[in-house]
Amino acid sequence: MKPVERRLFLDLFLEYVKYDTQSSEESTTYPSTLKQLKLSKLILMQLKDMGLQDVKLTEHGYVFATLPANISKEVPVIGFIAHVDTSPDVSGAHVNPVIHKNFKGEKIQLEKDPSQVIDLSENPALHDCIGHDIITTDGTTLLGADNKAGIAEILGALQYLIENPDIEHGKIRVAFTVDEEVGTGTKHFSVEEFGCDYAYTIDGETAGELEDETFCADTATVRIKGINVHPGFAKSKLVNSVKIAADLISQLPADRMSPETTEKREGYLHPHLIRGGVEETEVVFLVRDFEESGLKEKEDYLRTLADRLTEKHPRAKIDVEVKESYRNMKIVLDKHPHVVENALEAIKRTGLKPRKSLIRGGTDGARLSFMGLPTPNIFTGGHNFHSRKEWISIQDMEKAVETIVHLCQIWTEG
Repeated sequence: MKPVERRLFLDLFLEYVKYDTQSSEESTTYPSTLKQLKLSKLILMQLKDMGLQDVKLTEHGYVFATLPANISKEVPVIGFIAHVDTSPDVSGAHVNPVIHKNFKGEKIQLEKDPSQVIDLSENPALHDCIGHDIITTDGTTLLGADNKAGIAEILGALQYLIENPDIEHGKIRVAFTVDEEVGTGTKHFSVEEFGCDYAYTIDGETAGELEDETFCADTATVRIKGINVHPGFAKSKLVNSVKIAADLISQLPADRMSPETTEKREGYLHPHLIRGGVEETEVVFLVRDFEESGLKEKEDYLRTLADRLTEKHPRAKIDVEVKESYRNMKIVLDKHPHVVENALEAIKRTGLKPRKSLIRGGTDGARLSFMGLPTPNIFTGGHNFHSRKEWISIQDMEKAVETIVHLCQIWTEG
């Protein structure tokens, strides 16, 4: 395979991060912010300029396109997916990408906010990036490698295949979604319209990693109804739901079952949001575990706490509602082992050591897998997502492009 030239992906990435595509959890529209569509429309134009077919912007903001097969042999249709939105957690407006050439292991101090420092002690992946060119922000925004790196890498791979027609590949479909960061990236996604047998999200982190496992996730809402009375005349009458909510949270274990005390395959029960007032308060919990049985244990524990509070505060009304969010995509992917095996082989062919990893979170691929489209997640090379300390290696981006190209070829070899 010829070397991947940086012009195929780097200029695209540096252009994409200039677009503010932050999604919103408060919005009631879809997509949640119209500014996402500005990038979607740019990608649409670029795909058309590249000569792809079936290029389309759907009514819900998804961009679809096809690179036709260059062989007559019938092989599975493979898809590649990335999302245009960035996290609501940190501003994505006026991003100023900075390239630190030939990184030697020194601390990287971000120029507009010297208090923001990226160093080896907090970023072990940097040890594998000595000699690389590292892209950061100036310290005032996130970078947007999540997931604009994935978009640039997919388009870079498509252009590479177009310029190297000797590389055999079947029909390739690409999709660029909206609102992934607020959990609704596949809300209106039509697997039938996408028309793939298997797909890959290009939305992971460390070079060489393939993620085939996610959390199982539910959202549990505890609703506490108190009794509101004028505080000047409240003795023996007022029941303060805010205080009961505080009592609930105080009973959670301090040394386990929380994001700040767990790692690897450990799940958690995370009080994510509190809203309300004296009369009614809601506490929203994120429930996460890699096994559905683990979810049930945590939800049963939460119900036990609620029952105890009901006994303690008999004049209050306390309800627990649980809604399913997504399930571990490994449940589906284990039924299609060749999807993961082919990706691992593609990574190996780039010269990287392939590693299977798990996501302490979810991806569009988790939902797509249960919608009938097995979709593991491939690395982008980015790190510290959703943070002003976000960074990515240009050389690792090259490896991501190579991985996509090799993967397209591998699917023709079976």
